[in-house]
Amino acid sequence: MHVSASRTGLLRRQFDLTWALFEYHLDRLEPGDFLWEPGPLCWTVRPDTDGVWRPDWADHEPDPVPVPTIGWVSWHIGWWWSVTLDHARGREARDRTDITWPGDGASAVAWLRGLREEWLTVLDGLTDAGLDATAPFPWQHDPAYTVADMLAWVNTELTKNVTEIGQLRLLRAASAATSP
Repeated sequence: MHVSASRTGLLRRQFDLTWALFEYHLDRLEPGDFLWEPGPLCWTVRPDTDGVWRPDWADHEPDPVPVPTIGWVSWHIGWWWSVTLDHARGREARDRTDITWPGDGASAVAWLRGLREEWLTVLDGLTDAGLDATAPFPWQHDPAYTVADMLAWVNTELTKNVTEIGQLRLLRAASAATSP
């Protein structure tokens, strides 16, 4: 017998599946993985003159697009997720420049796990009816997009970023194994 699942339950299970894959990689990251640059054209995170870790950034996507480091991708996740949480919780959304990288891999992993906990609180507070409200982000004020769309976007964006981190981690490990 097939029991239909609620939309919130389905989105939560999808998120949990993506997060399980993320945990697989998070548990295996080494300190040197975060700033490893796989090629000559990379975006990374680096401390500014005040010691605050800032991402490389361009207002218009360059061509070719630089390959991000794991540090940069972890900042990117922290940025979009923090702003999504601001919107989902009715807070004033922070600017991209207000979201900084914590400065080392262990702190970045703890930051991302903390964002997950905050996100689970948001997910657990939603009802199927709440999913039909207009999404506060990333399509502000467009009634064609709902909170359910926002949750699906988070799941998709996180899946993409988890894949990038996993691939970079595997490439670094493989390149170290074949180095003379």
